[in-house]
Amino acid sequence: MSVPITLRPIGAGDEEFLYEVYAGTREQEMATLSWPQSQKASFLRMQFNAQHASYQHHFPHADFCVIQSADRLVGRLYVNRADDEILVIDLALLPNDRRTGIGRKLLEAIFAEGEKTGKPVRAQVEWWNPAIDIFQKIGFRITGQNGSHYQIEWTPRPRAS
Repeated sequence: MSVPITLRPIGAGDEEFLYEVYAGTREQEMATLSWPQSQKASFLRMQFNAQHASYQHHFPHADFCVIQSADRLVGRLYVNRADDEILVIDLALLPNDRRTGIGRKLLEAIFAEGEKTGKPVRAQVEWWNPAIDIFQKIGFRITGQNGSHYQIEWTPRPRAS
């Protein structure tokens, strides 16, 4: 039996959880630094605050959601729906919830929306992120590179006239 995955809008009480998700995306990188733990935490907090403010500023009409699996918070999904695209701004899961099918299930739902509306689904992913293989397996293709990020896109099937 599949565990239900649900989304709900982020709220003021979610900031610590959202920080935890963000910090989880940087674990490997932080492990390579010889900084004291307090310096790493301070750096990650600063980076999280900057990223969160930037997303909110640049995508004021986006859906910023917490991902729930059964009764547990497991990640975040930020999606901006524009006239010409569906942009997955961020999809991040806690380390223990990666490679469980949650991200794939959410992306497949977004693909279904793209299929229905005729809009491509776009995202960015760091070139070193192992998730790029998963994204390509489910239908994303690399369309470009901007610094350390690949631009990726899933395109709906052409509509019959």
